[in-house]
Amino acid sequence: MTLPDATVSSLRAAFARHAQVWPDEAEAAVEFAALLADVERPGDDRSGSEDPFRRERLAGHFTASAWLVDAAGRRLLMTHHRKLDRWLQLGGHADGDRDLAAVALREAEEESGLTGLAVEPEIFDLDRHWIPERGDVPGHWHYDVRYIVRATGSDDFAVSDESHALAWREIDALPAEPGIDPSIVRMAMKWVSKHV
Repeated sequence: MTLPDATVSSLRAAFARHAQVWPDEAEAAVEFAALLADVERPGDDRSGSEDPFRRERLAGHFTASAWLVDAAGRRLLMTHHRKLDRWLQLGGHADGDRDLAAVALREAEEESGLTGLAVEPEIFDLDRHWIPERGDVPGHWHYDVRYIVRATGSDDFAVSDESHALAWREIDALPAEPGIDPSIVRMAMKWVSKHV
């Protein structure tokens, strides 16, 4: 019998806690926890096509992103995403890493060039969204686990090759912006309800 992975067990518990804190996302938390079943099945074959922490699993896989706020908690660093051509939060693929908080922190550092970032361990938001076909990669689902990441040093970012641009945006103004992604609106409202 294969023993459960401690990181996976912790993530399952985190999904349950998230559902209690944010009841409107309880159904999403159940869906995300169900995706962990592929990791918890007996056997050692965790090929990319089966492992939900790898992008090769086109039936759906985990990603992690950062709700990257300034030290005062008033502004969010957003990326004008190069591939999706939309303003979004920073984030990316787990690429086999089961510590999704660490993935969110790593992606925030890589995509912003900021140093001195700190990630909060509890999940801030869950979002399952469709990624359209691109090149030879068919369309697939991202199960995006979002964490609060705080800037503790300079706000001077550097734009990576994954972005057209980066910009600090006032969080309380985001819900009124036309064309803003619905998940950004949801997170902005959650942030304002708890932090402003």
